[in-house]
Amino acid sequence: MNSSPVHGTITGPIVMIGFGSIGRGTLPLIERHLEFDRSRFVVIDPSDAGKDILAYHGIRFIQAKITRENYRDILTPLLTVGGGQGFCVNLSVDTGSLDIMKLCREIGALYIDTVTEPWEGFYFDKEVEPAHRTNYWLREAVRTEKLANPGGTTAVSCCGANPGMVSWFVKVALENLANDMGIAYTRPQNREEWARLMQTVGVKGIHIAERDTQRTLIPHSMDVFRNTWSVDGFVSEGLQPAELGWGTSETWEPETARRHDGGCQAAIYLLQAGANTRVRTWCPTPGAQFGFLVTHNEAISIADYYTVGEGAHPEYRPTCHYAYHPANIAVLSLHEMFGGGGEVQTATEVLSEDKIIDGADELGVLLYGHGKNAYWYGSQLTIEEARKLAPYQNATGLQVTSAVLAGMVWALENPTAGIVETDEMDHKRCLEVQMPYLGPVKGYYTDWTPLAGRPGFFPEDIDEGSPWSFRNILVR
Repeated sequence: MNSSPVHGTITGPIVMIGFGSIGRGTLPLIERHLEFDRSRFVVIDPSDAGKDILAYHGIRFIQAKITRENYRDILTPLLTVGGGQGFCVNLSVDTGSLDIMKLCREIGALYIDTVTEPWEGFYFDKEVEPAHRTNYWLREAVRTEKLANPGGTTAVSCCGANPGMVSWFVKVALENLANDMGIAYTRPQNREEWARLMQTVGVKGIHIAERDTQRTLIPHSMDVFRNTWSVDGFVSEGLQPAELGWGTSETWEPETARRHDGGCQAAIYLLQAGANTRVRTWCPTPGAQFGFLVTHNEAISIADYYTVGEGAHPEYRPTCHYAYHPANIAVLSLHEMFGGGGEVQTATEVLSEDKIIDGADELGVLLYGHGKNAYWYGSQLTIEEARKLAPYQNATGLQVTSAVLAGMVWALENPTAGIVETDEMDHKRCLEVQMPYLGPVKGYYTDWTPLAGRPGFFPEDIDEGSPWSFRNILVR
């Protein structure tokens, strides 16, 4: 720990909202790599489950729930006490990210989160139509605020493993592809140039392709939902409508597909829950696999960032979506939750590093449809390596917490950048900070396509002339 590089100094107080698995894992990384006044570091959480860890680290703890009614009264004094520039690290669920972000910018405090969270009750409000329960509209609200109030104090939106790190991986993978294909180009300097490069390379789409193989000796029980990261977070996003960035190469739409009335028009949603929607994808270790089309901010932000033109029918846009195979015990939990009418089990558990016996989280980006077919680039972090690298987290958690650290460092180095998404940040600098915690980060080519190895009824409703069509990817 003493030999770890110090990447920056936080001159004001630090307020961490939420101390679940990600908060616990982020704390030691902040201690290692940032200088700060420990007496002005406070953690807020409605549960006191982590109070002993905080006491061990000498961090003040406030047991409270941040709500729409109290967030200003609680956070304002905590983020301004003692002078300097405060930093709000929002790692919680059921907190209004945009409202807290706006408050931080009003008082000049830096801000970061891993997801755009609404206030409690939003995800399960049956009075809200499906279109407005999407990440598309949560993101549009943040982007509207960015346009209305450009510049100012930096607020980093959606900076975890995904969304977050995967956007940095896309840029590395795209340059690797261009180089391997012998395409001459000048390194892009802005969004328009990155989008043109992706168009030139011929990428039709991107899967955020992930396989979590971490295993536990705890026997599965039907009344417990177990996962390797936040159960509340996974259930919330899993019950939202499936969403995906919708590319210009697509010629077919599912019957359940719907478009949005406004906004950037970079995405569509399906009238079905994301964690109950399967897609065909590929990761290096398992090869071909099924994943869940769970909604994530990066599916929309990446598709939007790499658009040439604008609106629903631009010159070019890649299809983009999450294709997630969780840990096997989480798949069982998810299956039983949906079988039980979507009601979450009576108990939940995030598997800590000491309860996992082996496995890895293989998380990367699969750029497909180009002249070399498909290219996966990402992190292959094992639980064994995660234990050696940092305390309080498994492989899944460390991929997230190290991205939070990278985002904090970038914000400290760019304190007046306004509201930014990870696609808009310096990916090389962020990965420079994060790489020591990601295990092997490699690229793999594959000749697999979604037309390969399709068990089921024949003939199928597929598009043989366009192997990477979403028509072939969606499991129907």
